[in-house]
Amino acid sequence: MENSVKDFELHLKQQGLSTNSIDSYLYAVKYFLENYDLELEGVLEYKGYLLERFKPKTVNLRIQGLNKFLKFSGNDDLCLKAIKIQQKNYLEDVISYADYLFLKRKLKKDGNMKWYFVVWFLGATGARVSELVKIKTEHIDIGYFDIYSKGGKIRRLYIPKRLKNETSIWIENENRTSGYLFLNKYGEQITPRGIAQQLKNYANKYGLDTKIVYPHSFRHMYAKRFLEKFNDISLLADLMGHESIETTRIYLRRTSTEQQNIVNKIVTW
Repeated sequence: MENSVKDFELHLKQQGLSTNSIDSYLYAVKYFLENYDLELEGVLEYKGYLLERFKPKTVNLRIQGLNKFLKFSGNDDLCLKAIKIQQKNYLEDVISYADYLFLKRKLKKDGNMKWYFVVWFLGATGARVSELVKIKTEHIDIGYFDIYSKGGKIRRLYIPKRLKNETSIWIENENRTSGYLFLNKYGEQITPRGIAQQLKNYANKYGLDTKIVYPHSFRHMYAKRFLEKFNDISLLADLMGHESIETTRIYLRRTSTEQQNIVNKIVTW
């Protein structure tokens, strides 16, 4: 069975899957093979074990890994069904537009210009933090940054005119003409983790909820704000780099705070 796991690992690598995905799938398969028999009762028992101990997303991830192995080894008839994850009808932990403006204003007032622009870029481009750290000063001149994904697809991350102009002035004052836009204290490319941690620090400093001040929260805010200003969900899906427009539909929903405010205002009977 050890050889079949090695062959399965090679199969996953040939499919071009990420290292994290491969490691996750292999973990699920190895645990199953070490503790259960390769038969219907075994896979059902394994599913029961997962349901008792893990959150739905983790359960489905382990099931997905095992199913890939079962198909690879010719045991398609043993594949498990994923469990349904009940999607909430509201968005959680999204920074409000008011808090976004407040944070920007505070950072600028205190002279923390790098972090002022980090927050502005996150909120005005919809960039993932992994994409943000790759933006270079050269991209400011042309006003966009092309992101190449697996399968040869290109997503263009646009830099709004006002942000472009103010960033140009900032980097000119910093005497920088090339290289990554956001650097750490050692003058090297900043890491996603470094950005996330510093945002938490500023949230604490300025009295904001740390649960809503994290890189992806600004991406959520960008999407909600975009739809409020320009109700074209297919365009937003392209800008966000979503494979399916169904993923983008969540931004048509309101946050739980917004729902509460609406109910408070409308329901007076």
